[in-house]
Amino acid sequence: MARLVLWDIDHTLIDTRGVGRELSAAAFQKTTGQPLREQARIDGITEPVIFRETAKLHGLTTGRADFERFADALTEEHLRRAADLRERGHALPGAAAALNALNSADVRQTVVSGNVRPVAEIKLWVFGLDRHVLWDLGAYGEDDDTRSELVRLSLQRADASPSEAVLIGDTPADVEGAHANGVRVIAVASGRSDEAALRDTGAEAVLADLRDTELLVKFVLGDIER
Repeated sequence: MARLVLWDIDHTLIDTRGVGRELSAAAFQKTTGQPLREQARIDGITEPVIFRETAKLHGLTTGRADFERFADALTEEHLRRAADLRERGHALPGAAAALNALNSADVRQTVVSGNVRPVAEIKLWVFGLDRHVLWDLGAYGEDDDTRSELVRLSLQRADASPSEAVLIGDTPADVEGAHANGVRVIAVASGRSDEAALRDTGAEAVLADLRDTELLVKFVLGDIER
């Protein structure tokens, strides 16, 4: 029975509908002095890797200090344009109900995300999804480049065994990172990967979205398997 849920954020709980890229572009230019012409692949990738690989596409070599400046700038942009993010983005269908239902079932909930923590907090706060999140148990982009290490760190911070946890995410990288630590996965086809692609990764359960709250809770608690 899982008593800890590790949530991904983007395309699992929320969709910024293009605002996120605009904020990244503004932070990139503020940090490097160059306009963002193209961005490295982002699905399932942590923020430091995205920044480093995007910088390479612009002929730049960056270090940790550059990323930290970028992370600060990105946080500032999210705060500055929080109203725009709220207006143009949205919480995905079923997200709020899922968080509430799992809380009612006495399941601890946190975030394992490639976002840096301040940005993760702003994103969920903007859409009213932060109330049940135990932030100190999570792991974030500034903690490590790899998703598998983020899952390991979150388990450590939550003092939880792999059998006590389940990760909910929308990318093959989410599945791989969880499975590398022996954690079950509920994959949600609300991002760029369809249900077939997510099944191919070996996710223990695959849902089209988060709308069926009762089914999601049963999967989390291990009452049914698919």
